[in-house]
Amino acid sequence: MASGELIFLVWNDLVGLSRTRGMPVAEYERRRAHGLAHGLGWALAGQALTPFEDIAANPWGSMGEVRQTPDDDTRCRVTLRPDHPALHLVLCNSLQPDGSPWECCTRSFLAQALDALEAETGLTPRIAYENEFTLIGEDLHWAPPFSLDAVRRIAPFADLCVAALLDAGVGLETFEPEYGVGQFEVSCGPAAGIAGADRVVVTREIIREAARQCGVRATFTPKPAPDAVGNGCHLHVSLWDADGRPAAFDAGRPGELSAVAGHFVAGVQRHLAGLCALAAPSPISYLRLGPHHWSCGYDAVGVQNREAAIRICPSPVSDVRERGDAFNIEFRFTDATANPYLAIGAIVRAGLEGVRAGLPTPMLVDRDPADLSDHERGSLGINMLPASLDAALDAFERDSTARGWFTPTMVEAYTVLKRHEATAFIESTPKRMCERYVLAY
Repeated sequence: MASGELIFLVWNDLVGLSRTRGMPVAEYERRRAHGLAHGLGWALAGQALTPFEDIAANPWGSMGEVRQTPDDDTRCRVTLRPDHPALHLVLCNSLQPDGSPWECCTRSFLAQALDALEAETGLTPRIAYENEFTLIGEDLHWAPPFSLDAVRRIAPFADLCVAALLDAGVGLETFEPEYGVGQFEVSCGPAAGIAGADRVVVTREIIREAARQCGVRATFTPKPAPDAVGNGCHLHVSLWDADGRPAAFDAGRPGELSAVAGHFVAGVQRHLAGLCALAAPSPISYLRLGPHHWSCGYDAVGVQNREAAIRICPSPVSDVRERGDAFNIEFRFTDATANPYLAIGAIVRAGLEGVRAGLPTPMLVDRDPADLSDHERGSLGINMLPASLDAALDAFERDSTARGWFTPTMVEAYTVLKRHEATAFIESTPKRMCERYVLAY
């Protein structure tokens, strides 16, 4: 470890970007060894930073700060190329001076949601992400979708990236070419609780670092160009009981969803319009979402239905005694402009509401919801998702239950920030908006 090496204290903010302050590794170790608070201060108003060059109106102004306090269990150091500095980071919680979680700390929000789910149901989610991204560079050209040619053209980047992801221990499962030009996907295996969200933050930063060291750019923007294939960030969740047994699977029920999983999914479906403000939280998100985009335009639920917002993913294992181990639920409306802690925490809260209310399992849809008539969608309880960020924010603000998951200060800070972001692109063309988000994400 080089004597001048920096360790970066990283937190993911309300616009889903990894902000940081760095310190020499020696100083970090000195603080730890002496029992000192080894976090760093950060202005409260930092949570009102947009993805660009400005800051939204906020409740704090110039007053107050929190401590960005590292969780040493998340510390990660990877060396990609020997002629480049190592990427050394640790994820942080935003804490008050007395050590309590700040009301706008997104990582603490997820931790509290997970604690509430476990306390009331005994269940723990295992969380995994599919990360779609696009490589951009002068020498990157069209190749057949999903082809070996596409991935071999970027072999130096792919090999560098894979080695670093394996070194970081993020549970890398696949690296594969996707449908779009220069589009790829990295999938990581499930991790229990908050570690699943930590993995996605670390994974994205390693992918970006590998791209930088190869002279290209990796962008996770939901839409690289108006006519380009969109990048999703599909969230997979399975439920496990206190004895480590799968709790979402029941071979005798519709879609093989257990009763409690059916309640959970129904809760997410009920609050899905408002959830879009948290999980698809940028103006550009709504260039990706929509009918016939293989993302979703409706709040439908279906088995292996890639036009449903919530897709039930059955296990490939034939033995019914083992099928529950790989059975999971995919939430397809999320993208990488969302803070993963905020998006997952809100989904967990919505699912818990469904469990509390004993909501019935939604009707399962085996067709593209856009191909159904209004009457058919109505009879199946399917509603169209918001078509813009403003519409999603309107739905969130109407949903008193969803607002109640947050303090009034957090609701104000988040909605004002996101209204600011939406307003910034009212006069913009889709092309210009895509260009801005490519650079930010």
